[in-house]
Order: sequence, then C-alpha cells, then structure tokens
Amino acid sequence: MFLGLDLGTSELKALLLNDQHQVLVTAHAPLTVQRPQALWSEQDPASWWQALQQVMDSLQRSHPTALSELQGVGLSGQMHGAVLLDAQGEVLRPAILWNDGRSGAQCEQLTAQVPDLSRITGNLAMPGFTAPKLLWVRAHEPELFARTRRVLLPKDWLRWQLTGEAVSEMSDAAGTLLLDTALRDWSDTLLAACGLDRSHMPRLVEGSEVSAFLKPELCHRWGLPERVAVAGGAGDNAASAVGMGLVQPGQGFVSLGTSGVVFISGARFAPNPAQGLHAFCHALPGRWHQMSVMLSAASAVTWAAKQLAFADESSLLAAAAQLPEADRRTAPLFLPYLSGERTPHNQPLATASWWGLTAAHGREAMAYAVVEGVAFGLRDGLQTLGTSEPALQSLSLVGGGARNAWWAQLMADVLGLSLTLHEGAETGAALGAARLAWLACGGALDAVCITPPVTRSFTPNATAHAAHSQRHTRFHALYRAVSPLF
Repeated sequence: MFLGLDLGTSELKALLLNDQHQVLVTAHAPLTVQRPQALWSEQDPASWWQALQQVMDSLQRSHPTALSELQGVGLSGQMHGAVLLDAQGEVLRPAILWNDGRSGAQCEQLTAQVPDLSRITGNLAMPGFTAPKLLWVRAHEPELFARTRRVLLPKDWLRWQLTGEAVSEMSDAAGTLLLDTALRDWSDTLLAACGLDRSHMPRLVEGSEVSAFLKPELCHRWGLPERVAVAGGAGDNAASAVGMGLVQPGQGFVSLGTSGVVFISGARFAPNPAQGLHAFCHALPGRWHQMSVMLSAASAVTWAAKQLAFADESSLLAAAAQLPEADRRTAPLFLPYLSGERTPHNQPLATASWWGLTAAHGREAMAYAVVEGVAFGLRDGLQTLGTSEPALQSLSLVGGGARNAWWAQLMADVLGLSLTLHEGAETGAALGAARLAWLACGGALDAVCITPPVTRSFTPNATAHAAHSQRHTRFHALYRAVSPLF
C-alpha cells in the first residue's frame, strides 16, 4: 500500500494506491491564499500541516486496515515557494508562493550578477522562481533574512514535519533557480548570489529514492507500520507525468489547473530560455522535461464566474458552450494575464482584459472569450516547445479543468492536437506521488509507471482549428499592442 500526498495551492490531496494500481480512496482538505498587497501571494505553512493532519485523520477513520499495510509515502506539491526557517526550525514568515509577482527587480539583479544564469539553470529569472523571492526578503526584510538557516520548498517543509529531515529532490529543486539543472546539484554560484550556501539548502535525492522515514510518533498516531519510507517525490507537474505514465521522451500532457501547463518528457537537458520555456529535471534519474507555464488557467474561469455572476465555473462553461458558432467568431478577445505571465512573455506586470466589447455582447460571449483566451495562452506555450521528430500528435489532458468535455474539445481544436483523458487524470499528481513511493520501495519502473486506460479522446476539428487560428492571430496582435502599457 502506498500513499500519495499532493500539496496544491487550493487544497491538499491524499490518495491510497495498492500494488494492483487500484486507488482505494482519496481525501481532500481546502487551502486559501492570502494576498496582503498587490502582486503578493502567500500561505501560512501551518495551514498545510493542519490540512495534512485532517486528511490523514480522515483516512484513518475510513481505511485503517489499508494504513496498517502502508509501505511508503510520496510527496508532490506546488513548486517555487519559499519557506524560511530559523536555527530552531521554526517558520519565520508566511511562505511566498509560485504565483507571487513582487520580485521583478530582483530578477534583473540576479541576471546582471550571474550572466551565466540561463546556462546553469536552463531558465530565465522570473518572479515565480524561489531565488528572486529570497533576494526580495534579503532586501526588504534583512533582519529576518539574517535569521534564516534553512530554505525549503512547500512539499519539503511537509517532509520536514513528517520526518525531521531536510530533503528535496531534483524536479522541485530545478524550479528554485538555485540548481545546476544539467548536473542535478546545487549551484554554489547562484547560492552565493543570494547570500546563501549549501548549509541553507536541503539534501538532494532523486524522486524515486528513499529520502527519510516517518517519525515513530506519527506512525503510532495514524496506525501505520513502525517504519515507513518517504520517497523524494516531485514537483506537481513532474508528479502528474509519473501518475499518467508519461516518462518516456516525447510523451506529455496539457494541464488545466490553477495554472496551465504544457509538459513534454525528454531524455536530455534541452533548455530554451529565450521564450520563457522551463527546462527542469524529471522526477526519475537521468531524465529531464520541458514545460511552458501560464499563470491563470482554470483560475481565470473561476474568477470570471464570480465577476460575471455565474453560479460556479460549470455554469460559466455551460453558457459559453451554448454560444452560437456565428457569435463565437465575433466574440471579444480575452487576455488571460490576471497574475502576469510566464511563457512566452515573462512579464509579471501583464494584466488581463476583454477587448472588442460592444453593446451586442452579453456575459455568455464574455465567458466564451475567457475560456478561449486560456486555450490561446496554452497554444502560445505549445509553440515555444518547437518542432520534434516525429511531430507531436497527441497529449494527455490532466487537471480539474479536464473534467469538462466541451472545454477539452475546444482545447483540442485550438491546439490542433488530439487530447486524451485517462482514468485518474484528476488525481494525477497525488497518484504520481504514490507511484514514486512504490518505486522507492523497490517497484520496477515498467510495472509501476504504466499509462492508465484512456476514457475519452478529443480529436481536433480542422474547420474549428482554422477559425481559432484566425482569432489567435488577433490575440497575438492585441498583446503586442498593449504590452508597452504594462
């Protein structure tokens, strides 16, 4: 029996998996984000621990026998967050999250200070990454920074709570902008540029390796065996790839979560920082991946549902789907940059807008524009991945937004690619974390990282793709026209 724990932005999810690839149960605990100032995005790590205890207590009540047979735990989570600890291991301030945009000036500072940054990390300096956040704390909260003795990523802080060990793994560490991504080791150059050294950083392991063992008192509390291994785990997107069995070169997925991602597995380090494409380590040894990221995907639909007075996201999507085809061609365009943007613009100050509104447009047309705008943002990301041999024909579809069949078809039409839904797609990261625990406990890669059965496929419609392409051209022109104003 294997447990996957996925620390997301809006919830913490737990999943129990047996060695027959059966998901026995999932449990969820909600989380909230604090935005005390413009561009800021923070969470109190204590809320993560409370959520973890909540889901574990729930599993103990519902599946005590399964927990008593637990062999390993895997961790997945939101990437790039900065959790600062003092010499006693106490949290010094709220964690600064992946979608926090306050550190734009520090990105410029780091790029100037380390001209080889892109070569070392494979990425541009962006406010979402961990290193610029640390420079911001150093500049604006110097006394607090001076007390910092350890820097941990969100899921690795949970590991600290569970095991007492400070450990990270390659896929999440690659998102700090402090890792030599090709060498899979901390960069002394970048650490020094941030006023840190290796003593501040966690020990590194591969995602499929044992990182530590659960504290005995926690095993006793939740009715677990006396010795339970904790795998290295993975950042959320690499974990989703493992959960969907997408670990071979050329395999990948589109994720419609809070953020939007296009993820392609690879056998080598292949950076393309010029367009904001991310090149990270995969969760398995000797593998890397490329990833485009847009900051507002399903979260843009959630925002629009509230602003346009729909009951919920499903109601908005239903209204957008009912918009007649002729009205879709004349619908306004929506720039989906509610929290700035990464790929391909690397512009933390980018803002969202509807363009082309007239008195003839109702909220259904505005809703359609938001959904289409998110798809256009993901198409921009896909195009930064370049061409491959053989040409990319299909991607898996994961994330909460994948549950809506109309949106999935629209995505396929916009991208011009077939998209496939798999069993368990909505639990991809938690399932991937559980699979990494299985591997750490001796499971064979080919037996563990299988692709779940396809439940539905979405094939692009050539006519619809052509129509979307025309609107996408206007979408590009709109961004170019307004970007000087940001």
